Order: sequence, then C-alpha cells, then structure tokens
Amino acid sequence: MKILITDGIDKKGEEILRSAGFDLTIKKLTPDELVAQIVDYDGIIVRSATKVTKQVIESGKNLKVIARGGVGLDNIDVETAKSKGIQVLNTPGASSISVAELAIAHMFALARFLNLSNIEMRQGKWPKKEYSEGFELTGKTLGIIGIGNIGREVAKRALGLEMKVIAYDPYVTSVNLDVELVSKEELLARSDIITLHLPKVEGEPPALSSIEFSKVKKGVVIINCARGGVVDEKALLEALNNGTVRAAGIDVFESEPPTEAQKELINHPRVSVTPHIGASTIEAQERVGIEIAQKVVEAFSKL
Repeated sequence: MKILITDGIDKKGEEILRSAGFDLTIKKLTPDELVAQIVDYDGIIVRSATKVTKQVIESGKNLKVIARGGVGLDNIDVETAKSKGIQVLNTPGASSISVAELAIAHMFALARFLNLSNIEMRQGKWPKKEYSEGFELTGKTLGIIGIGNIGREVAKRALGLEMKVIAYDPYVTSVNLDVELVSKEELLARSDIITLHLPKVEGEPPALSSIEFSKVKKGVVIINCARGGVVDEKALLEALNNGTVRAAGIDVFESEPPTEAQKELINHPRVSVTPHIGASTIEAQERVGIEIAQKVVEAFSKL
C-alpha cells in the first residue's frame, strides 16, 4: 500500500508504518500537485496545512484512508470521503495537553504583561510602574466554550490554579470534573476569561462575534487556541478598542500566515500572539505520529 504524507510525521510514526510494510512518500505538495498525484496513493496522512478537498478526494481513485494527525477534521471534506467509502481518521486526544498548556500560558502572559515586558526591556526600558496592575488567575471565573478533550485538559489546569470553571458545550451533558455546565449566555455574562476549544464548521457563524461581545462581562479576556474563524477578528478588535475586552491571547487566525489587514489586531498592545503552535511540542508530535500511524495500520488491516 502506498501512503502519501504531506505535512510530515514523527520518526516513531514513520517507523511504525514502514515496519507494517507501507510504501511511504513524504513530501509537501501544492494544491494542484496534490490533485494530480493523489491517484497514485491508497492513503494520505496530513496535519493542518494540507486541504483534502472534494477535488482531491474525487481524483484519488485508489484512496481508502484519509488520516489527519490532529484534533479536528475541518481541512478534510469528510462528507465526500464518506460518500465514497473512504475511512477518515484523526487523533483527537494526542495533542490536547500541549494546546491546553498554551491556552494557560496566554492567560498568564496577559495577566502579567509578559508579552510586552519582554519586548520593552530588550529596548532598554524599565516598565515597572506601567505593568504594576496585573491580575491573578486564582479566584477568577474561566468560561470554556467546547469542553471536549482539550477543554477538559484546560479545566484540570485551571482548577489547579483555584479558578472557578464553567463551560458551555451543546454536545456535552456531564463532565467528571468540578465544572459547572451553563448556557452560552450565562457563560458570556459570568466569565472573567473565556477560552475556546471547538472546531470551525464551514458555513456556521463564529462562536464569538459582535453579538456575543455585546453580552460579555466588561473587561473579559479572550483566548483562542482553537481555530481561526471561531472568533470574529474584526469584532474582537473593536471590542479591544472600546474596552469591552481587556486582552486577548491568539494562536490561530482567519488567514494563516496573517495578512496586512490583520496586523492591527496582532500588534495591539493588549494582545498576546503565537503562530499556530498549540500542538507543536516534542511530546505532542510524538504522540500524534504514533497514534495516527497505529490507526492507519489498523484501518488497512481490516480492508
């Protein structure tokens, strides 16, 4: 069986696949190249960069398995794949800890001005007075939108910091943690910090837009380590500028890499940014590689 890997894979995952007898091609392809070459492969393994579109799937006459090393499936046309009997796999839990830790890191950065202090001190400044009014996470109410694998890992860490944790998730009815499940409206009204951990579904509106920002507690902090587009960036910028939102930590963007139009948000003095690195830790990459390789081997063994 021939497997195309377009966004790389950890060495341990590669070894699992080769030991199982798979013929691997590991290379990056443009969208046009992918459409042209996918016909030669029985399976494809991607991360978040490669888009497995309807055109790709229809061109992949021999495709039996599409696998994504990561949490969501928003870069794969799942419906088209299923209509053709192609298995779609992912690794929903493998990078959860890494993403959760980054979300918490953004909270700390914003609470104590770490993003700005690092820059200004390297410029020879001593902004002790300017940054003397930080805040503690302890005792704050954290609202989690999306209490799946990642949301629960965030909750565990927040509870360890003695935060009050509330969550909204229309698909979850119970959580085996000290987390209060509430409506979205209640979460918006009560949260000191809101962190999002849900997929971006094509055609659905952002989870946070101008409507939601009109309902939040004034001075709320927003954290998005989920997907670009789950927060309306224009509405977020407006909320930052008018004081509705105190600060924001952003790892994911509507356009990646960001365009000129997004620079005002990225350069905002009350924004902490990272370049979509939520799952980019050594530990997570290894877990993702091993898990997706094992799932691919298992899927082909049943064909």
